[in-house]
Amino acid sequence: MTKHLYPLQPVLLVDDEKAWLHSFSLTLRSAGINNIITCQDSRQVMAILQEQAIAVMVLDLTMPHINGAEILIKTVEEFPHIPVIIISGLDQVETAVNCIKQGAFDYFTKVSEESRLIAGVERAIEVGKLRRENTSLKEHFLEDRLDHPEIFAPIITRNKKMRALFQYMEAIAASCEPVLITGETGVGKELFAKALHELCHPGAAFVVVNAAGLDDTMFADTLFGHRKGAFTGADSARDGLIKKASGGTLFLDEIGDLSSSSQVKLLRLLQEREYFQLGSDLPRKTDARMIFATHRDLDTLQQEGDFRTDLFFRLRAHHIHIPPLRERLDDIPLLFDFFLDQAAARLSKKIPTYPKELPLLLATYNYPGNIRELDHIIFDAVSHHKDKMLSMERFKDYIQHHSPMTLAAQEEPEPSKRDTPFRALEHLPTLKESSNQLIQEALHRSGGNQAIAADMLGITRQALNWRLKKSEKESP
Repeated sequence: MTKHLYPLQPVLLVDDEKAWLHSFSLTLRSAGINNIITCQDSRQVMAILQEQAIAVMVLDLTMPHINGAEILIKTVEEFPHIPVIIISGLDQVETAVNCIKQGAFDYFTKVSEESRLIAGVERAIEVGKLRRENTSLKEHFLEDRLDHPEIFAPIITRNKKMRALFQYMEAIAASCEPVLITGETGVGKELFAKALHELCHPGAAFVVVNAAGLDDTMFADTLFGHRKGAFTGADSARDGLIKKASGGTLFLDEIGDLSSSSQVKLLRLLQEREYFQLGSDLPRKTDARMIFATHRDLDTLQQEGDFRTDLFFRLRAHHIHIPPLRERLDDIPLLFDFFLDQAAARLSKKIPTYPKELPLLLATYNYPGNIRELDHIIFDAVSHHKDKMLSMERFKDYIQHHSPMTLAAQEEPEPSKRDTPFRALEHLPTLKESSNQLIQEALHRSGGNQAIAADMLGITRQALNWRLKKSEKESP
């Protein structure tokens, strides 16, 4: 397994005493902070900061050539995102206060307890990470920039909300924190997870685990693996999928279905970055990036006691919510062309032409199954297609049959329980007013296309045209 570096950007130790640099490096490594570079010559510090990204700088205050106070001021001015921890051989309150005023993140003496020094560096790493993420977010949103648009190519969209999500993903790509992806069934959560993986670990393993239907034992065995003899039938040892994801990404889908016992195991994995194989009492470490997804409302689940609150907040370090298709209907034409090409290729047919009104018709439907449902509708239509021009009839039949009004009518409620759009109105509109409002709503939903609006209203195009002309004559 490739050695995991933490943090991703190195901690820079600056001191003219070689023995202290060696000693403190060992102290940090013992705590898991193993990405460290050292500098004995204070004149080289600014060049190092210009040449490479630094997570945290631990800086001695008293050095020959350039003292720590001068380096602190320059660093705060030129590299404000780098937390600087001052280390001094003297325990002087006035000096410490001055350093903090000049922008130091923290101040310690060289005789401070190791645990305090380590905790200070760990805090600085987290703060530095947040500073970089905030800076990156501002740059991406203010400049409306994507650094790697090719990675998002599999996600077919031109929607502004979706582009903002891409920018957010680029900003958090370097973070080690877990990412939670939420959204309705069929919106493409795995595509987003795959894109985030390509941003973080291109070429590394991308391992998918679906938690739906896994009991506690199956979850632990699938994710963590087992030792030989761990249970009946365990004739040989087996590495879990978390091991397979080493150096890459573990994508755990449908986490809203996890049992309470599995939630405890997952929480430990997130907090300690370690796990136990079934039948083993030796912990194993993981360096995999972890992405989680669910279509369920975790906020409601944790309020109802079905999802651990501590796990809920731990998962939400970074949150991506994918909007449903009904909130980005401007993507329909692009998605239609994409799925049409795919369906024709899968069915070994020529790509059919289609009426220009067809994308407008598709935009009148609500898509409870989102992108996956649209794909199904188009594939079904192409599979039944025989002429040069793709017929709109199959699409019309599907939309009519699956629309909320049709489904409600199929349930045939008792007359006394029927609900109508007029129930909440204090005064009923006249028939003429109702007719005009209904026609205007149909035209709005159809993008002004009278043929589609007429279909929605259940009348002919000629009848709709007649009503529109009559309305124009009657208007003052």
